Amino acid sequence: MNILIRLIISAIAVLVTDLLLPGVTISDMNTTNGLLTALLVAAVLGLLNALLKPILILLTLPVTLVTLGLFLLVINAVIVLIAARLVNGFTVDSFWWALGFSLLLSLVTSILSSFDKSGKRREE
Repeated sequence: MNILIRLIISAIAVLVTDLLLPGVTISDMNTTNGLLTALLVAAVLGLLNALLKPILILLTLPVTLVTLGLFLLVINAVIVLIAARLVNGFTVDSFWWALGFSLLLSLVTSILSSFDKSGKRREE
């Protein structure tokens, strides 16, 4: 159930980020296909972050250490660009839009996750 809630929160964050950034588009936003595309983008980003991101971090560890962790932003942007290639209907115009998308997506996701009370009930 927790994974489903996080997926929905991520999909809402993808939709909000799509509205705020003109260089990132989800096609057919007026139909149900746009919502399904946002869910698919959230799922693909989750899978890429779980499977590919640790490998990329390990391969680029020297660069990440030299840049004091700022290279992780580049890795996040690359993952967004890979997701744009994998998901039909999700387009990112350039690397800089992908970087902005990843930053804004993490901000919106953290704000939306703060409204989730299910994690707080388990701790009590």
